Amino acid sequence: MHQRWMSDDFWVSPFNYEPGVINRPNMPQQILIHDTTLRDGEQTPGVVFRLAEKMEIAKALDGIGVDRIEAGMPMVSPEDAETITAIAGLGLKAEISCVTRAVKADIDLAAACGVKRVVVEMPTSVPRLKYQYAKWTEEEAIENTVTGLAYAKEKGLKVTLFMMDTGRAEKTFLEKLLVSVTQQSPPDAVTVVDTSGCLIPAATANLVRFIKEHVPCPIEIHTHNDMGLGLANTLAAVEAGAEVVHVCVNGLGERSGNVSLDEVVMSLLCLYGFKTSVDHRRLTEISGLVARLSNIPVHRNKPIVGNGIFCRESGLGIDLIEKTPLAIYSLVPSAVGQKPSIVLGKKSGIASIHTTVQRLGITGLSEEQMRAVLNQVKALGISKKGLVTDAEFLKIVTEVRQGHTMNL
Repeated sequence: MHQRWMSDDFWVSPFNYEPGVINRPNMPQQILIHDTTLRDGEQTPGVVFRLAEKMEIAKALDGIGVDRIEAGMPMVSPEDAETITAIAGLGLKAEISCVTRAVKADIDLAAACGVKRVVVEMPTSVPRLKYQYAKWTEEEAIENTVTGLAYAKEKGLKVTLFMMDTGRAEKTFLEKLLVSVTQQSPPDAVTVVDTSGCLIPAATANLVRFIKEHVPCPIEIHTHNDMGLGLANTLAAVEAGAEVVHVCVNGLGERSGNVSLDEVVMSLLCLYGFKTSVDHRRLTEISGLVARLSNIPVHRNKPIVGNGIFCRESGLGIDLIEKTPLAIYSLVPSAVGQKPSIVLGKKSGIASIHTTVQRLGITGLSEEQMRAVLNQVKALGISKKGLVTDAEFLKIVTEVRQGHTMNL
């Protein structure tokens, strides 16, 4: 019988769907994916995407169904402006936006690039206002925000107020800011931004609810992973009513990075039963593209797209990998564009040897020889403190056939 916690692609905990857990009255009916790989992802130290590469990534993001693509900051360089213009001219289904300051020159440049939306960045925390932005007063920050948003609206742009470092803002200031912009130049959306990655999930949810009380527009969530809570905070925000989530492919971004596209998409699908517009079977594909173009490899045990997460060394349950993978994993590898693999080493069992022999087309080994091969595989895995390669396995088989023992 089909249950919400199980499908052909996944089998997760039924406790996720108990009445006391799934009672989320504020959770939106639709959640949009806003990808910022080309802007915040490129802010990863050492990462540079050139024009052609950004266009390739933008097309790939559009191809897998991402709703919005943040194409960059046009004021960074002439090439950035040229790139944003080129992406905006591709005719993609995804909405193209760029980030600006609340400055007329920035907004004019963004409009000239042909984007539909501007993400207007404004500091909201005491550390940012006091030390980063020329010691602005709260009144100056509010006035600059109102003026900038109004000008962007005059230019015919959709406007998202991007409240930098919301997590470290003073609540009284946030309230004054939100009341002022709502009354004088209401934005089309407001983004809660945990720039410093220092919120906990309960606080994130509380902050989203607080902001929703003061603005009539959609709330977006943008998290960083400094404390390892980027995904948890994003999900908490969604439960509290955030309608748009900001992500980066492979979790790129400054310091510990932004919340990862693949983790958000699959958490919403498998743990909440919420399907986004993104084709989850192509997540590994786009991960590989961005890893190649950013020159930052994906760690092998990264959730969802790591090339080692569906790799099994332990001999226990090895026969289930192909036949009934959901007995071992909560996700079927193909659900995210991966394939399972069986590797050999210290933890291998006799079933692993049978599987490898069959895969390599080896015949004529007796069961006693299989056991001898297993013992040698285990010994080699221990001595080299790693996995046994196919070449090493073939050498072991040859030695066993000849009645010899490998020198380890």
